[in-house]
Amino acid sequence: MPELKVRQQIRQLPKLKLPKLPKPSRLPRSVRLHKLKTWQYTAGAATVGLALAVGTVTAAGPWDSGQRTAERDLAASRDRDGGADHGRAGAPADAEPAPAPSAPGVLAALGAPAGSAPAPTGQALADVLDPLLRDPSLGARRTASVVDVATGKQVYAAGAGDAVTPASTTKIATAAAALKALGPDHRLVTKAVAEPDSKEVALVGAGDPTLTARKDANGDASLRALAADTAKALKERGTEDGIRLTYDTSLYSGPDLHPIGRDENLAPVSALMADEARLDDSRHGTAWRSTDPAGDAARKFADLLRDQGVKIEGEPGPTKAGDHADTLAKTESAPLSALVERMLTHSDNDIAEALARQAALASGEPASFDGAERAVAAQLKKLQLPLSGTRFADGSGLNRADRLTAELLTALLARAADPAHPELRPILTGLPIAGFTGTLQNRYPSSSPGTGLVRAKTGTLTGVNTLAGTVVDADGRLLAFAFTAMDTTNRYTAQATLDRMASTLANCGCRET
Repeated sequence: MPELKVRQQIRQLPKLKLPKLPKPSRLPRSVRLHKLKTWQYTAGAATVGLALAVGTVTAAGPWDSGQRTAERDLAASRDRDGGADHGRAGAPADAEPAPAPSAPGVLAALGAPAGSAPAPTGQALADVLDPLLRDPSLGARRTASVVDVATGKQVYAAGAGDAVTPASTTKIATAAAALKALGPDHRLVTKAVAEPDSKEVALVGAGDPTLTARKDANGDASLRALAADTAKALKERGTEDGIRLTYDTSLYSGPDLHPIGRDENLAPVSALMADEARLDDSRHGTAWRSTDPAGDAARKFADLLRDQGVKIEGEPGPTKAGDHADTLAKTESAPLSALVERMLTHSDNDIAEALARQAALASGEPASFDGAERAVAAQLKKLQLPLSGTRFADGSGLNRADRLTAELLTALLARAADPAHPELRPILTGLPIAGFTGTLQNRYPSSSPGTGLVRAKTGTLTGVNTLAGTVVDADGRLLAFAFTAMDTTNRYTAQATLDRMASTLANCGCRET
């Protein structure tokens, strides 16, 4: 099925009986309630999401690239893994994948002219959100912000300027800083270089955690291809015998271990690693990591060079490549836009820390935790965002010293929707889709009015639950929202309440009658 063209796939769709729509939830009389459209619900087969998306969206562009990619891939095969700091919540390991929902409403709203749908009012939003925000499941401290994306106006706020621990919603700030500093087309280039007048070959890390040693690179930088090209260059020079292999991680500085210590959520932060230093075959989600990512990557590179007929003496060791070393071969990452989407969809902590350091390098700061903190703040300041009380102690949100406000999160999302900042659009296209992708894949049931319409970055630490993203309301208005909860005692009930808040926005035509 994945090899078929779109029209062929649509012709092969089975005839489906769509489920009956549930009754909309009850809202206050002051709020005009709209019946939900059929496309707001999960369709009954894995390919329906693709068909509806193709039928609904007529003009493709940067707004919907991530959504269309997600629908194409997931229509063919559902990915059951959760995000790096959230794990799997749902079906047992041997369960069949659930049908893939469709989200044409999200696509249409992102491309809709500003102001083409009625805007919600603050009182109407307060009528439906205040009771949920007071739910005991959200712990002792809760904040919220809702912004009308078309106007940039904040239409609902509750402690929106209070700086709180954001958990993984920090990644939205990291993404914005990296995209602002480097642009969406930037690529990370891992190289093999030869020192002049010697038999030394150095593998030079570019800070690309997506560098892969797998046979199927799937668009990532390939260690295998780099080895093949390096071997070819050495043979052309006649220097393939007696090579001494070294590796260079000098791009990064400072401690490589995150303050949380060794953890399943994150490898030691190194400028050189392969497959995120995972000790299993997983591509995302939690996994134990190597304590020596650079050394392991270099040893794998050595094995690949030997497979190509290169004779290597001894074991690889650390070095710093000279300024006059000749480049033998190189391999490039996917563009930064794709790395941002992957980071946000799967809450990938390794990519997040790498992107924070790339922002640091582009800002003239050291590629360290401290340098990245200064760089992220500086890049967001250039975007004229509200930074009072904020702190970016890391790029991933695993550090409890991070501080963000709901106001900043919604401002970031609104700025990403601003036509004046097209470089930031991967932030929107990378957000997980409710009931569909990444860390929201298993959190929204098919009957939820938010399924397919909510796109949001999740955040989860012990006692901390956050959700920030975009949603299309029942009038077709695109809203940015951020909800945070501190001192929660049960992550699942807290997540359920946050999800209900986002679904309430989807279900609401929140304008006064």
